[in-house]
Amino acid sequence: MDVAERIEQLRDQIRYHNYRYYVLNDPVVSDAEYDRLLRELEELEAAHPELVTPDSPTQRVGAPVSDQFAPVRHLEPMFSLDNAFSVDELEQWEARVERTLGRPPSGYVCELKFDGLAVSLVYRDGLLDVAATRGDGVVGEDITANVRAIRSIPLRLLDDHPPSVLEVRGEVIMTYTAFEELNRRQEEAGERLFANPRNAAAGSLRQKDPAVTASRNLSAWFYQLGHVEGGPQLASHWEALQWLKEVGFPINDHSEQAADLTAVEAYVENAERTRHDRDYPTDGAVIKVDRFDEQRTLGFTARAPRWAIAYKFPPEEQITRLLDIRINVGRTGAVTPYAVLEPVEVGGVTVSSATLHNEDEIHRKDLRIGDWVVVRRAGEVIPEVVAPVVDRRTGDEKVWHMPKTCPFCGSPIVRPEGEKVARCTGGLACPARLREWLFYFGSRGAMDIEGLGYKTIDLLISKGLISDPADIFFLKADDLAGLEGWGEVSIRNLLNAIEAAKDRPLWRLLTGLGIRHVGGTVAKLLASRYRSIDALLEASEEELAAIDGVGPVIAASIREWAESEETKQLIEKLRKAGVRLADPEPEPEAATLEGVTVVFTGSLEGFTRDEAKEAVEERGGKVASSVSKKTTVVVAGSAPGSKLAKAEQLGVPVVDEEGFRRLIESGPAVLSELT
Repeated sequence: MDVAERIEQLRDQIRYHNYRYYVLNDPVVSDAEYDRLLRELEELEAAHPELVTPDSPTQRVGAPVSDQFAPVRHLEPMFSLDNAFSVDELEQWEARVERTLGRPPSGYVCELKFDGLAVSLVYRDGLLDVAATRGDGVVGEDITANVRAIRSIPLRLLDDHPPSVLEVRGEVIMTYTAFEELNRRQEEAGERLFANPRNAAAGSLRQKDPAVTASRNLSAWFYQLGHVEGGPQLASHWEALQWLKEVGFPINDHSEQAADLTAVEAYVENAERTRHDRDYPTDGAVIKVDRFDEQRTLGFTARAPRWAIAYKFPPEEQITRLLDIRINVGRTGAVTPYAVLEPVEVGGVTVSSATLHNEDEIHRKDLRIGDWVVVRRAGEVIPEVVAPVVDRRTGDEKVWHMPKTCPFCGSPIVRPEGEKVARCTGGLACPARLREWLFYFGSRGAMDIEGLGYKTIDLLISKGLISDPADIFFLKADDLAGLEGWGEVSIRNLLNAIEAAKDRPLWRLLTGLGIRHVGGTVAKLLASRYRSIDALLEASEEELAAIDGVGPVIAASIREWAESEETKQLIEKLRKAGVRLADPEPEPEAATLEGVTVVFTGSLEGFTRDEAKEAVEERGGKVASSVSKKTTVVVAGSAPGSKLAKAEQLGVPVVDEEGFRRLIESGPAVLSELT
């Protein structure tokens, strides 16, 4: 086989595996095998650049940074949908449909309404040609380079005889898992947090640099044909969805056919009841008349199809009073304003505060102390102050500005040029920053010191017992004896937890040390590469930047940290305290769970959730937050949630805690005995 044939063979295999993974949710190879195929293709194309084609899987992020988004005229208008907010309004819509048709429609298709950014994709002869935002419905913005960076979207259709022109509509979204990971990285970098997944998805899709879009882990669902030339003969929307899935588009599994309005109402009720069980944001359901001939008879109004309607879930928004705007100082010195709210229940949770991100965002929204404001909360997302209710202003409201000095330490607050985040310049002399750092150091994601919460840290700081993380390891029983709330048992428990933390893996220490831009993921990369803190301290900036997943910004931050005299003193203090500063060489048989994906539900008695996750990852496995067909096993502890029912529905193996212990000891072969 010559090089060109091998390259085409690899492309076909990778496209097939993308289809199995993103569309069917049923991969047939391990991630490691997929990565091996992709690496081979990248190497062959690098050696033979004349053979690179635009639809190659390697070309998802290859476009230059854009200066602007050019206008794109849609082949067919992207209409909006009329809305229904109650069952009565759904019934009124169906009555209008029946009047026009002269009879009830033959059936409906019910779909989830995604809370993302609508897009239109045009394929010519099976290849992705143009991708655009909705825009005004007639003209959108060209986001082709960024859409190509979304791995679930096919660059070439899986069809030997594709339509000469295919326009397909869908929604680009960000899952809650991806959203939490993005905000975690933003926080580590001292950057502003995103308010909700929709804003994060929209902002990610309109980046000037496609590489940024690629790093944001966006997803997409497709739900509608637009203009088609030379396509298959399809009689209904349901047939169209099945065909789109066959040629490579991710189609949501929660779409259903409904024979009549009773079935539609049952779908809507279930979609609303389970909206927070899914790992992606939805804000309603869409109901469409199924048959295309009936759709043509019904036609369109000036703005919307008569054959479809969106049922909107009740808004998870409330109006309350903005009592004050205050600031927090984080462990990196980042100063973040937050709203103090008159308590109000939003989405089943009482909300009394909400992040305001930064000063620019406060002024952009024109939020003032004393305003009545709209507060929103969706799913597991942090509360957001949406906007002021300007009509209710009295004139007594006060415009807020970032204070010039830190209220906790009196040091100047500065905002570096070109950055949105202001910072306290007091360093660790700032008690607020020290408090956050010590809490983070002892948290489950770092050194995991049970009992070292904010209350304990505040007490230890106030008594002058700790002023940096190393001081924690020098605490003695005599230091705590006699302090309010501290008896013999609580003292022994804390000191035992501190002693156990001395032998934590290196990545946990690196995470807890609070190096700017270095969270758990980067810490694991560094620990795996250098295996000791001394080796890391000696690494050059160029060497660090060359590590996949690190790059120049993080490398510069690590070197700045390593060269600080304060860092050197802290490391020596930790060494003197007996804290482990190096990892042993890994056991060769450690990767017993390579290719295995585990989902946890319920509480485990012998593991914290982080310990269980670490046990899987140390053996080469992955831990996912939601159950799908690609899940290898679900571990069910006490009081399991909806993930257990989802596993049973999909036929995913389920084991108890004892089964989990056997799994990590013996590998996936033991599942046949356990299930």
